[in-house]
Amino acid sequence: MGMNLQSFLHFIFLEKKNRVLLCLALGVTLVQFILFKFLYPYPDFLEESYSYIFAASNNLDFNIFPIGYSKFLLAFHNLTHSDTALVAFQYFFLECSCLYFFFTLLYFYNPGKAFRNILFIFLFFNPLFLYLSNYINSDSISTGLSLCWMAELIWIINRPRPYQIISQVVFLFLTFTLRENIIYYPFISAFAFILSRQKPWVKLAGPLFSFMLIAIFIIRSREAAYEMYDVKQFSPRSGWALANNALYMRGHIQVDSTEFTSAETRILDSVNRAFFRSIPSKQFNSFLSTHILSFFMADQRSPMVQYYSRHYSSKDEYEAIKNFGQASVLFTKYGEFFIKKYPIAYIRYFVLRNTKNYFLPPLENLEIYNSEQDNVPPSVQDWFDLRTPQVTSISKDIQASILYIYPSIFLFASILFIGSLVWLVIKTRRRQIRENWRNMMLLGGSYLLANFLFSIFTTAIVLRYQILPLILILILPLLILDYLDKKEKVVPGVDSHTISTNLKVSNA
Repeated sequence: MGMNLQSFLHFIFLEKKNRVLLCLALGVTLVQFILFKFLYPYPDFLEESYSYIFAASNNLDFNIFPIGYSKFLLAFHNLTHSDTALVAFQYFFLECSCLYFFFTLLYFYNPGKAFRNILFIFLFFNPLFLYLSNYINSDSISTGLSLCWMAELIWIINRPRPYQIISQVVFLFLTFTLRENIIYYPFISAFAFILSRQKPWVKLAGPLFSFMLIAIFIIRSREAAYEMYDVKQFSPRSGWALANNALYMRGHIQVDSTEFTSAETRILDSVNRAFFRSIPSKQFNSFLSTHILSFFMADQRSPMVQYYSRHYSSKDEYEAIKNFGQASVLFTKYGEFFIKKYPIAYIRYFVLRNTKNYFLPPLENLEIYNSEQDNVPPSVQDWFDLRTPQVTSISKDIQASILYIYPSIFLFASILFIGSLVWLVIKTRRRQIRENWRNMMLLGGSYLLANFLFSIFTTAIVLRYQILPLILILILPLLILDYLDKKEKVVPGVDSHTISTNLKVSNA
């Protein structure tokens, strides 16, 4: 580990061009943050922000959302109540993670100047990261941890060491406590160990340790849910999401009510059928478009929400968490019934719609500051010791114009990625691709494929959940094009990149 770290630090601090990039990145991120906080002196709050703060203020072990961010808020609150300090930590943690990821790529792949400049600008002159970090939610921290985790996997496939069993699982575990929709991460870690040149026991121990820690966290979360409301449940949102997804096809299929196994599911389905009968078919799509494939779990007019409000009464927020989880049990049964019985309809009416959102991920809450509200609840004011509940900014909607281009960037990068893969196959079909480049393509490609399939089949897609995929889908085609450019320029019999890499290995 020491030689790895020593070589890497030498690469960053003692090579002039990298030292200049480091100083420039630190300087521009600091200046950008100061300017941003003049324009947005208060954090940005979502509905989930209030849930995170409630769980933190009551030191809960279970919540509607993964408990990791609430624990982080509580730990940070014990140090300072400053909202500016919290946002600053989130932003600089994300940017420091970008630095680690950026220099890892440069260290192992020695890309050309064009690649370095494009990636540097995207990572360190990016207003998206400022807006993302200004939210009181887990997105910026989880994105930063995901970048560190991916950087560790790049180390594993290029410079494997036994200690990486621990280093990668730390980032993986912390990320999993913040976001439940990364269930496929342990499989990507396992694939990285398979690609690496490690001893068999390391290749086995790395994935096993990852799965073991994740399993422990899931079991502990289920036990905490049982202590709260007598139901062993890892994520109460999953049941709501299943039913929500299934309802996008419910209005297009006929089902005999006797097929439902319980009176509760029959009652729920009768409410849903009445809702679909009340909507004219011509208005159906426009009616549902008010939310990004999450209408049935988010809109007060949805039959799921109507059913929930009729059958569950919450006196306070603690009881609301219990009711939310108990309702999730019913919604899980309902959603699973339709998805298992009508998989083709599910693909047609939910998955295909969601596929469009994957390639053009909506900005969602990133379009509007503080959900267009001028105030925050008393609980938020107390938590951050704000003098008044009023929050101000330069504009509530200018960020929609600033960030408008990002969905198009994702689409363009996706097309470029697919095109570059085809070009790589054509250009190298008779030649062996260097192992470290091939493994990077396999690792990045497997991550993007897993993220694509998981996202389109299970969850509503928005841009703030797709930051790491956006970065990877941008850099992979650039790496491919840079690799092909080097192959064309290399002198026969002399591979300058291999020589450079071998020198680094020998120095380490």
